[in-house]
This record gives sequence, structure tokens and C-alpha cells, in this order.
Amino acid sequence: MQQHGPQSGPSESMPASGGLLYVKLILTAVFWGGTFIAGRIIAREATPFSAAFLRFVFASLFLAAFVLRAHGRIPIPSSRQLSLLLLLGLTGVLAYNAFFFSGLKTITASRASLIIAANPAAIALLSSILLGERLTLLRSAGILLSVTGALVVITGGDPAAILRGGVGTGELYLFGCVASWATYSVLGKVVMRELSPLLAVTYACVLGGICLFAPAVHEGIFGQILVYSSSVWLGVLYLGLLGSALGFLWYYEGVRRIGASRTGVFINIVPVSSILLAVLILDEPIYPSLAVGTFLVVGGVYLMNRARDAE
Repeated sequence: MQQHGPQSGPSESMPASGGLLYVKLILTAVFWGGTFIAGRIIAREATPFSAAFLRFVFASLFLAAFVLRAHGRIPIPSSRQLSLLLLLGLTGVLAYNAFFFSGLKTITASRASLIIAANPAAIALLSSILLGERLTLLRSAGILLSVTGALVVITGGDPAAILRGGVGTGELYLFGCVASWATYSVLGKVVMRELSPLLAVTYACVLGGICLFAPAVHEGIFGQILVYSSSVWLGVLYLGLLGSALGFLWYYEGVRRIGASRTGVFINIVPVSSILLAVLILDEPIYPSLAVGTFLVVGGVYLMNRARDAE
């Protein structure tokens, strides 16, 4: 198979001026904030594996089109690369989305987005343990701040609730999201030493979608899709195109053109946009613990990005 370094990402096919690139990155963060709203709407009617399978059917189709546009063909990975890509699909697609849709059945989109906003902290910790990446004082402070913010949100401002068993099933599912995404991200760093981000994401989505098929059939997806409302189908289309395919495409365009650290700053917008959209679309209230958690999580992600800039 033709090898591609991380530099040869998805932006090969979509050049952008500097100003347009920043618009794309802001929109990407808004799209990702909206995935929690769409997921919450979908979870009212669809079972977790069925919703996830449909999401990645659409995402895979869009991403395959992007690959064809960038490369003129769909490169075939080696058997060793395929095994790593399968692990990406199992962690970042199968496990993450099963936890994602299960959690959104019972907790609000705002709370979910703040818990998952702790992803950078989990990724940094796991990278330090498995890849030997250095944890500076500033990065450690960012991790601590993000985790504290997530705990404030999870416990409603009462951390002792964890000891009393006051954390619900939905929150535990979202913890599963964080663990599976951190694993996916660390594995992705290994995979993208040989493959472009676009190819890695595309194959992860395709293989993860294949893995989701059997559980979706077990849940009765063929009967369910006949009675889904238009809101569910619009949500699935949104997740597939904007939340998955286009979001990843524009994000990695930013990574290629301005670097991972500067692009990563835009992640700060995700929980904020999610909370605002949840208030506007789902009429979700903003509790004091949610506001405090937002400040802590966003501050923690900011510190971790400052730490990367300083390295």
C-alpha cells in the first residue's frame, strides 16, 4: 500500500485561505457541540447500537467520497495496518458510540458534553503511560482542572456523591466514552505514523460500522427504521455528515495547516456550543454546577494547549 504520513491529511482536497480555515474550525467545534443535541434526540427513539450503526453508514459513505476526491482511489491497507485500524474501529466507533447513545438516554446533552470534554486530560494521561510522553507541570495542572470540572458536573457540585453511590448509570456510560476515546486517540497516534488522518478515520469508521451491524440487528434495527421519525433521520444525517465526516475533515485540515496545538484550542468551544444549543433547542436548564464545571473544563483544556505551545 502507498504510505502517507500524518502531513498528507484530508485537507489535500480542500485548500482554504487563512480566514476561511478559522471559520471552518469554529464551525467544526459547533458541529461537535451539536452532536450531543442530535444524540439526545435520536436516543429517545433509537436503541444504542442501531443509532450508532446508522451514523457510521452515513459517515463511511461521505468519508469514502472524500478519500476518492483526495487520492483518486481507495488505498488498501496492509494486514498489519488493518489489525490496528480494526482496533480503532472497536474503540472509537463501536465502544464509544454504544456508550454515547446509552448515556444520552438518561442524562442531558449539557452534562454529557462537559463529561466528554475531559477527553484531552484522559488522552494526555494515557499517552504518558503508554507512549512515554512527558507530563509538564502546566499540562498536569490542566489535567487536574479538567478532571475536577468533570467531577463537578457529574456529581452536581457534590463530589462526595461518588462515595455515596450518587452517580447514575448515564454518567458511568459517559465515563466509558472518555475511556474508549482516549484509547482510540492513543492508538491513532501509532496508526498515523504510516497513514494519513483521512485514511485512518475512514477505515476506522468503516470497520467500526461493520462491527456495529450484528448488535444492531440483535436490537431489531430493521423493524425500528420503519417507524423512526423524521427527527431521528435528520439527527443521524447530521451525525454522519457534519459531526463525523466533515468535522474530522476540517479538524485535520487545521492540524495540517496551523498545527495540532493551535487547532486544539478550538476544542474549548465544543462544550460551550453544546450547552447553548441544548438551552435553545432542548430547553435544558443551566445549573450552577454546570456553569462552574464548564469554566473548569475549558480552563483545563486551555492550559493543556498552552503547555503544548510551550514545548
